[in-house]
Amino acid sequence: MNSLSYLNHDLERFPSPEYALTDPNGLLAIGGDLHPTRLLNAYYEGIFPWFNADDPILWWSPDPRAVFVPSSMKTSRSLIKSLKKQTWTFTINRNFKEVMIGCAAPRAAQDGTWITQDIQHAYFELHKQGLAHSVEVWDEETLIGGLYGLAIGQVFCGESMFHTQTNASKAAMLVLHQYLLKQGFKLIDAQVMNPHLKSLGATALKRKDFISLLKRFRDGKVAPNSWVVKEVFLEL
Repeated sequence: MNSLSYLNHDLERFPSPEYALTDPNGLLAIGGDLHPTRLLNAYYEGIFPWFNADDPILWWSPDPRAVFVPSSMKTSRSLIKSLKKQTWTFTINRNFKEVMIGCAAPRAAQDGTWITQDIQHAYFELHKQGLAHSVEVWDEETLIGGLYGLAIGQVFCGESMFHTQTNASKAAMLVLHQYLLKQGFKLIDAQVMNPHLKSLGATALKRKDFISLLKRFRDGKVAPNSWVVKEVFLEL
């Protein structure tokens, strides 16, 4: 039976994702807080927060779920041609905070952002704990694109991306895919399918199938020192 749960500030367990509403798709719970332990518990169960600045905290587990399998990303010839002309450089975890600020910046056809100051603070705390990570794209010393997310075992839970130069966010996605494959990751959670994700090769999985894969890989081991600050290279 689908039902909506209300959370208090105790770190109680989340309800099972199978109880999430169908309309709106995936809404599971309201309330609680963004304590690092609660956030990790959520992602461990296939749940994530998503809400506007004036809303209470809303927790989601949509059906279907958008995912990538590392190495499955589609790369068009035109994108490869464009990226080969660039002299961009790429890093891991060099400036997580600035990537979040970039992702939170206003975008065309959007009023405000869901990446509020509270969200930024919460995920930066996870970053300091070695659990949230970023990919940066640089034009010399200018940050022009990037993405961030959480590593849960062998699953990378992508949160948001941004760009200020054409194709910079796509380049960040390519770098992420290549890097995760080398580190032993098995799955990238992209949350909600949209045309952009589909064009890049995302697959829509039934929630139960996604949860099954999550349970299989969430305690898996990856290469040691995967997330130390470093420069990485895009292979085209």
